[in-house]
Amino acid sequence: MTTTTPVDLEAYRREARAWIAANLAPREIGQDPVAANLRGSREYTREQMAAERPKQRALFDAGYAGITWPVEYGGQGLTRAHERAFLEEAAGFELPDFGYAGSMTFGVCAAVILAHASEDFKRRHLPRMLKGEELWVQFFSEPSGGSDLAGIRTRATRDGDTWILNGAKVWTSFGHLADWGLCLARSNWSVPKHRGLTWFGVPVDAPGVTVRVIRLINGGADFCEEFFDDVVIPDAERIGDVDQGWTIAQTMLVHERGGSTEVPDAPLEPGPLAPDLVALAREVGRIDEPHARQLIAQAHSLMFLRDALSRRIRRTLKLHGANPGYAAYWALAHGTFDAQRANLSIDLARGHLVAWEPSETEGVAASTALAFLNGKINSVAGGTDQMQRNAISEQVLGLPREPSFDRDKPFDQVVRDAEHWDGRVTGPTGPSHS
Repeated sequence: MTTTTPVDLEAYRREARAWIAANLAPREIGQDPVAANLRGSREYTREQMAAERPKQRALFDAGYAGITWPVEYGGQGLTRAHERAFLEEAAGFELPDFGYAGSMTFGVCAAVILAHASEDFKRRHLPRMLKGEELWVQFFSEPSGGSDLAGIRTRATRDGDTWILNGAKVWTSFGHLADWGLCLARSNWSVPKHRGLTWFGVPVDAPGVTVRVIRLINGGADFCEEFFDDVVIPDAERIGDVDQGWTIAQTMLVHERGGSTEVPDAPLEPGPLAPDLVALAREVGRIDEPHARQLIAQAHSLMFLRDALSRRIRRTLKLHGANPGYAAYWALAHGTFDAQRANLSIDLARGHLVAWEPSETEGVAASTALAFLNGKINSVAGGTDQMQRNAISEQVLGLPREPSFDRDKPFDQVVRDAEHWDGRVTGPTGPSHS
């Protein structure tokens, strides 16, 4: 790791430019990993991930990994401006590509660990992340929980200096390719559901952990489900205080919803007119039709509006701190705009979207079909659109919470009530059907 990196921004940029040119491969012009595979991206494998790790280690050794991270955890302790300068110089080159595991490791899990983990935990794991030795994902959602993220049933039982985990997680992107999972478990069943949760770092290959890949509608295999059967975790791998995991979960939700992304300095410009839809209109012979032009204009306006809203949200978060309610605006924008744009593409493509020749799998018809299949992802991932609206209404607008029968009950009682519910409500005069 470099210890003589110049702090002066222009000198830093020159040094970075020289290192990048000497050590990174140029990105192929026109390379489009989305259009190249009907599954939305190339099929990531353990072999491909292994090939990326030396690239990450080279970045670390040269002082270009963790540019803004604290020095004591392997970073460089520099500013966002230095990080932005490096990324601008590296824009035309191939950086390490760990797919979703990379964005989760460096963008979400590391942020949670920096904010809440013990010093020992940070010093053990954060440098390994920067070196490419540890890729992290989140073990968060559960089969029985749905959008009720506080309704965790994975059980954490303390046994001296260790914890025993039993339960299941689901919808873990790249779980089969990661090294560690940031796992939320229930450590206390005798208190209301938000108060009895604890976070742990769990090795994906730990004895008792079973990972199964879930095949998606687009043919991809990015999601996984995990099963924990008497998984032994040292207390040293606990993140934060026992039973206080909901506060940490709020931090994770902010970063997962894009709340930590930087606000660009350059003025927001509309940019070119929906290039992918213009290409699609030409491909299907509709470029001169008034209705097709209206569809392209609508899609372009939607994306410009989304980008403008994104900047507004990120500036608000910068001013008011990590508020999951404000971050929910960005998640909701993705969930609504992406689906609307996909529907506009379908209207534009018509029958060309439904079937094409096998030789056309890299064309606009295939990529448009993929966009439609994936159009609902962001309306569910990280919390449904309805949950995002609840967060906005309650945490930003100050509106009354929706009635909740289980908020102040001990969670073990909530589970018993759910298992023995018979559809009757007990009132002042006795039970009655409702």
